[in-house]
Amino acid sequence: MQQVNKVINKEQKLAANDGTVETRRVQTVKSDVDPKVTIANIIWYIYGLIAIILAFRFVLKLAGANAGNAFVNFIYTVSKIFSAPFDTIFGVTTASSGTVRSVFEPSILIAIAVYALIAWGLAKLFTLNEPQD
Repeated sequence: MQQVNKVINKEQKLAANDGTVETRRVQTVKSDVDPKVTIANIIWYIYGLIAIILAFRFVLKLAGANAGNAFVNFIYTVSKIFSAPFDTIFGVTTASSGTVRSVFEPSILIAIAVYALIAWGLAKLFTLNEPQD
């Protein structure tokens, strides 16, 4: 992580108990994270949220979760936005046992990988000219 260090020099005048004035020099180092690195971290954070939502979708579909449940329905609705471009890449494998219908969607795994590549590319774009440690 790139940090920007700023050195701040200050002089402080203090009155001693005997009435004399002392001058002290204080040096402070303030560290700030480079804004480009902050943007790259935000990109990775957004990717992480998308990947978690898609991973939930993958596991819930594989486990045959009840789509009528509010949480499951929320995950399916939100994740559909991110999985839709990849839905027709592969066929969907379905297995049923009684009322439970398990669905294996490999396209979700492809979506997670593609979004990771996009996030990497965007993050790299912002930190392209940064010196490497």
